[in-house]
Amino acid sequence: MTGTVVRSTGSWYDVLTDEGHRLTCKVKGNFRLRGIRSTNPVAVGDRVVVTEENEQTPYIKEVLDRRNYIVRKASNLSKQSHILAANIDQALLIVTIARPETNTTFIDRFLACAEAYRVPVVIVFNKSDDLSPEETETRDRLAQLYGEIGYTCLSISALKASGLESLRDILHNKTTLMAGNSGVGKSTLLNALIPGVNVRTEEISESHQTGMHTTTFSEMFALPDGGGLIDIPGVKGFGTFDIEPEEVSHYFRDIFRIAAGCRFNNCTHTHEPGCAVLEALESGSLPLSRYQSYLSMMEDKDEGKYRAAF
Repeated sequence: MTGTVVRSTGSWYDVLTDEGHRLTCKVKGNFRLRGIRSTNPVAVGDRVVVTEENEQTPYIKEVLDRRNYIVRKASNLSKQSHILAANIDQALLIVTIARPETNTTFIDRFLACAEAYRVPVVIVFNKSDDLSPEETETRDRLAQLYGEIGYTCLSISALKASGLESLRDILHNKTTLMAGNSGVGKSTLLNALIPGVNVRTEEISESHQTGMHTTTFSEMFALPDGGGLIDIPGVKGFGTFDIEPEEVSHYFRDIFRIAAGCRFNNCTHTHEPGCAVLEALESGSLPLSRYQSYLSMMEDKDEGKYRAAF
């Protein structure tokens, strides 16, 4: 029988079959030996074939072809990927200006990786009810920056349930990955969008102003008006996987557009004469934060950056 993986703990997988049954399955031991360069060869959102043998534990015997997926570098040193979700229509990147602060390098890395795997992203600025005038100004500046690049940006308060109608429209009848740092309010947002789901939430660490993990595994929740929302553990860092340095600029929409004016087709935008990107940086038409994020991804191959665990 076939179905969709809706929950993964790393060793057990809940599969919602096409007939509407929910099965708790395992993966055959030799499944990991098929050349899959991933720490989790089966991910939430995967379409799979399940077999029940003599009424014992159901097993996932095959993962059907994925129409897309999004990955990050695994947090271990195995040079493998970790698949965040498969067969998704879009991703929500939940960010906060403060308590905790989502830095622009993390935002840019997530956006670039989503571009690489052709996954549209909506940036959601949460906790907008808890901002000082200066923080509100920062949020508005970032929303304008990413809006001008071409990303849809929303400002909400999951705690106060404000600004959610526009978000519900975006989520309607779509399978959506929800990602972000720990503490940005993903669990609170889930509780606001899906009455009765009762996902556990935690307070922000006062000493470090960072979030504490409340989600320890990945799970897809059915939305009341149609569609599914995939919640994953909070991401501290976002390491790139299988993106070569010469490809990085292709996944920064603004840099890619500007690079059309470079003198050399193979310009790295770091030192070459006639580089339109460097000229844009100098003139201020390309934000420094975007360029710094671009450079950090160019350096990934050598420095192994952003391998922080979930």
